[in-house]
Amino acid sequence: MGDVLAYEAELLGLVKEYLDFTEFEDTVKTFTKECKIKGKPLPKTAGGFLRDSKALIIQKDLLTAFEDGDQKVFFELWEQHISPSLRDNDPLAQKLEFYLHIHFAIYLLKCSVGKPDKADFNERISHFKTYLETKGAALSQTTEFLPFYALPFVPNPMVHPSFKELFQDSWMPELKTRLEKFLSLTLKASHAPRLLTLYKENGQCSKEMLQQLHQQLVEAERRSMTYLKRFNKIQVDYHNLIGVTAELVDSLEATVNGKMITPEYLQSVCVRLFSNQMRQSIAHSIDFTRPGTVSTINTDICSSLEKIQEVPLLPSLDYEKLKKDLVSGSDRLKAFLLQALRWRLTTSHPGEQRDTVLQGYISNDLLDIHNSSQRNVLKLLHSKSEVVRQYMARLVNAFASLAEGRLYLSQNPKLLRVLEERLKAEVKDSLTQENVLGALQKFSLRRALQTAMINDGLIFWLVDVLKDTDCLSDYTLEYSVALLMNLCLRSSGKKMCVKVANHVLKVLSDLLGHENHEIQPYVNGALYSILAIPSIREEARAMGMEEILRCFVKEGNAEMIRQIEFIIKQLNSEPLDESVESDDEEEDEDDEEDHDTMEADLDKDEVLQPQLGELSGEKLLTTEYLGIMTHTPKVKKKLFPGVHQSIDEPLQRPVTPGYHRAAYPT
Repeated sequence: MGDVLAYEAELLGLVKEYLDFTEFEDTVKTFTKECKIKGKPLPKTAGGFLRDSKALIIQKDLLTAFEDGDQKVFFELWEQHISPSLRDNDPLAQKLEFYLHIHFAIYLLKCSVGKPDKADFNERISHFKTYLETKGAALSQTTEFLPFYALPFVPNPMVHPSFKELFQDSWMPELKTRLEKFLSLTLKASHAPRLLTLYKENGQCSKEMLQQLHQQLVEAERRSMTYLKRFNKIQVDYHNLIGVTAELVDSLEATVNGKMITPEYLQSVCVRLFSNQMRQSIAHSIDFTRPGTVSTINTDICSSLEKIQEVPLLPSLDYEKLKKDLVSGSDRLKAFLLQALRWRLTTSHPGEQRDTVLQGYISNDLLDIHNSSQRNVLKLLHSKSEVVRQYMARLVNAFASLAEGRLYLSQNPKLLRVLEERLKAEVKDSLTQENVLGALQKFSLRRALQTAMINDGLIFWLVDVLKDTDCLSDYTLEYSVALLMNLCLRSSGKKMCVKVANHVLKVLSDLLGHENHEIQPYVNGALYSILAIPSIREEARAMGMEEILRCFVKEGNAEMIRQIEFIIKQLNSEPLDESVESDDEEEDEDDEEDHDTMEADLDKDEVLQPQLGELSGEKLLTTEYLGIMTHTPKVKKKLFPGVHQSIDEPLQRPVTPGYHRAAYPT
């Protein structure tokens, strides 16, 4: 009861506010009267929502100030009626406010009859500059707004190519429409009764949240048990090591006093140093009785350890049964099998173990690459189940992460087209689309597949996707830019860019200032490559590309600065013969580097979780699909050796993001 009394006035205020909002006028009068009779306190202001009529008046005043260019009145109303939390935290509100400041800064240039008043114009530009240095600084890393930070310093913005869109007749009406829509939603929403807000925030989605939290708890407990086992093992090893160290110190002291150390003692120390499964093997593999030095004994121990620690090969599988269930089983079984087969690849040890797994998949044609029948494993990319499509795309992406896997996949001429179709058909930025994109990016290491992607117009799709990077995940952004660069390195890709030169240059110049610095090498590589074409260089000069690049020379790191200097040099180079522009089309097709990198993203955000009693992963494979041992040693094909170039220059050979991070760590 004490808690109720403490908050009674506020609770009564919430009730009255809601009744006012829903226009229960008689009920409000009765409620107020009864509160007064019972001596219940009511807040003097019942909460602060606005009637629709009041909201419309505020909206009209704001739009009038916008049309009249009355900056002072507009921002007074804006700050008074748009909540600070919305202005500071909502990306949509922040972007709109940025454009509104631009509108008032250039208003006199657009709307003045005759020459604008210089003092008034300078005051507006000064106000805009102050905004950029204070609140507007938060958007300085957003590529969409980066060119506008130069606006206060340009003598005549009307003729500058970077600001051409601001002075088009359609720009101001479009901005007004955006403002009107924002105000109609915000003024109405921000003045809803607090009782309704509390209900919406706390009364809904609680069940889904509890399930999600429960799943997270189960996962956290599983990880906790794993870490606890590791900790206990490390602790035991630590105590064992301390004990052996103390004994060795005593033995060393004994030898100083002239006492000899027996071979049996050395043998017992070595046995204690290693875990139980290694002790017997090491004890019998080293001859402590023969003459030798400490270094030779260490060499023997290391040699023995290497033999013991050889990674065992994984059991063979019944691939006929596997493929049959992948084609005819339930969607849930298909998804679990695809997940388990992928985990075999991603979690196996690089070297003989992973090579043997991959060789088993390829020699048994796991993905039906050579099967042209209507019902085969590749058809899972068209499954009606989104989970099956996603897990099939993940497996294809895992195959494409390995050079031998790419060679296997490339033997089906239809697979590339299927992946391109899925890329465009899947939900934007979904995990399925991410993995299809990742596979295509790795395919672009092979020249024949590069050519096919260029001819299919994939460059145009990538440029369209990269126009709006705010809604892209880091993976999609990074692999899209890397794929674009790989395609632009070919002469046919550069010529394809000529058709949309302005769009490509605009997208790449925006990406130069993106907050994700992992994409910078690919942006620089693509830009450097396409600027080899004279017509694209002319287009770049017309849009002031050198000025944009110079901005990044001032702010970038040393590596970025050196690469940009190469790009500027390319931009200002003299036109060359067409023979120089064409790349080495006659080179051998198999010129890809040995890019075997299994990135962690392949196993991220698993949506499939086994229920009680369900088998998954390696346990599912070895329980239900165990085959006869058919492992055969295979000499891994020696691929084109990695060509490492100077990090000072933009990239000029196809790469994958995973390989580039490993070869050139930031």
